[in-house]
Amino acid sequence: MKARLGRFSPVRLAHRPTRIEPLANLGRALGLDLWVKRDDLTGIGAGGNKARQLDYYAGAAIREGADTLLITGAVQSNFTAMTAAYAARLGLACHVQLEDRVPDPRPLYRENGNVVLDQLLGAEIDTFPVGEDEAAADRALREKADGVRRAGRSPYVIPLGAENPPLGALGYVEAALELREQMRALPSMDAIILASGSGLTHVGLLYGLRALGVSIPVIGICVRRCANLQRERVAARLVSLGELMGAPSKAVPGDIRLSDATLAPGYGQLNQAVRDAIKLSAQHAGLMLDPVYTGRAMAGLIELQRSDALPGPRVLFWHTGGLPALFAYSDQLV
Repeated sequence: MKARLGRFSPVRLAHRPTRIEPLANLGRALGLDLWVKRDDLTGIGAGGNKARQLDYYAGAAIREGADTLLITGAVQSNFTAMTAAYAARLGLACHVQLEDRVPDPRPLYRENGNVVLDQLLGAEIDTFPVGEDEAAADRALREKADGVRRAGRSPYVIPLGAENPPLGALGYVEAALELREQMRALPSMDAIILASGSGLTHVGLLYGLRALGVSIPVIGICVRRCANLQRERVAARLVSLGELMGAPSKAVPGDIRLSDATLAPGYGQLNQAVRDAIKLSAQHAGLMLDPVYTGRAMAGLIELQRSDALPGPRVLFWHTGGLPALFAYSDQLV
């Protein structure tokens, strides 16, 4: 698997390995033996899981001779800010397209959090008025790339839609190798819990673990779409990732485990379970979670525990970052 990954020549900016730490106090509050994988501490920009993905996207951009990165995402996207940070580190220009995914956003949402980082990092920013049409967002981004090309520059587009090759998922295939090594010194985990949105973190980790013969359940907490739609997306992306890797996925349908119990009212919109999870994690572990991904993932973990739906009490929570978004929701949290 290392040899297959090496063919893609990623850059090596993300800090690896990220720590695995016990969360004893929070675990006691939840009745769990709880651990956390600190992918919020990947070292570039404000940190987060997208660094592992961007190592591969940036590697491809450099191989193609690109001088400009283009990406689309929600207004409070961690991915866009991380891409701008990678561009700054690598001496590239960056164009960020911010989609209107959250209905009736407040001024704070539009002006704070990751938007401030996009601006500080020098990204060129524009908006896209649709939030639930990935193909349209990708088309608009490619039109902007055409404009970059006409201006004599060399663009590289980081696409959003599920029809694109899942290059970013390779970062989490690699993370599976890292996790296997770390777990040699840890007690056996009963489950891994993570946020499942675009699906590439979920898909890459599941593909990698099953390829390594590791059977720990990986449970995705839905942050953007219902479990039925997300299951279809994850299944399709596993097939695409197998094609990209040159080795079919060893995951079976029963390996795709999802919960959407804490999804309503929808992407980027707070509910009481998410508020409670963010405050509980802060006050019992000093662990900062964001309202869009990790706060919802922790709320999903808590709901699985409450409904006795976890495979066992020893749980690894995969912290995918997102701290800056807290400040765009501060008026709804404190």
